[in-house]
Amino acid sequence: MGAILHSRNMFRLTTLFCTLLLALSILVFGDSPAQDIFILAGQSNMAGRGGVADGKWDRIVPPECQPNPSILRFTANLTWEEARDPLHADIDVGRICGVGPGMAFVKEIISQWSRIGVVGLVPCAVGGTAISKWAKGGRLYDKLVTRANESVKEGGAIRAFLWYQGESDTGTIESAQAYKGRLQKLIQDLRSDLNLPTLPFIQVALASGEGKFVETVRKAQLEINMTNVKCVDA
Repeated sequence: MGAILHSRNMFRLTTLFCTLLLALSILVFGDSPAQDIFILAGQSNMAGRGGVADGKWDRIVPPECQPNPSILRFTANLTWEEARDPLHADIDVGRICGVGPGMAFVKEIISQWSRIGVVGLVPCAVGGTAISKWAKGGRLYDKLVTRANESVKEGGAIRAFLWYQGESDTGTIESAQAYKGRLQKLIQDLRSDLNLPTLPFIQVALASGEGKFVETVRKAQLEINMTNVKCVDA
């Protein structure tokens, strides 16, 4: 039952992601190896924990997440390879990764836009990380920006930034109340450092969390009012 619910939730989220991208009209199709590049960042929900139980991944990959030669993954070694779950296996190291939303997201794009070429996914998520760990000047931020810049050196362009994070900020009222400002600053810094001032930023509003201030973080996510920033309600 848990695997079925996870699959249903993933399908709902990825469909909403794609609807938002269509509304933003950001996809440009072409022939280079990774023409349309998407950054995946956040914590465990983005890194992928689908099918993980008791410290093991069941290795079951849903049909909507099966590999496709037209979907590439940017590895920890900054090279492109055919994408397959767990997308974050060499990024979220020290943790057991399973199925995440990345592959299903791209499969939904391919199903809706027949002219799309090769899509590149750049996994950057790390489980258990509060948003303060992603602030500019920190290790995670610097690594994210480096990976994003390296991903376009052979061509293509970053089309959107997908963010699924916040559970680790629900533990204290201080971190929950600071979330909105920190997220706004993160978006501003990323757009500036990637030289993409209108980069679409798509985030997921929390449905659960580790602490008792889930609603405070969730409210902050839903209240973000910035150009090309959209929120998918989980």
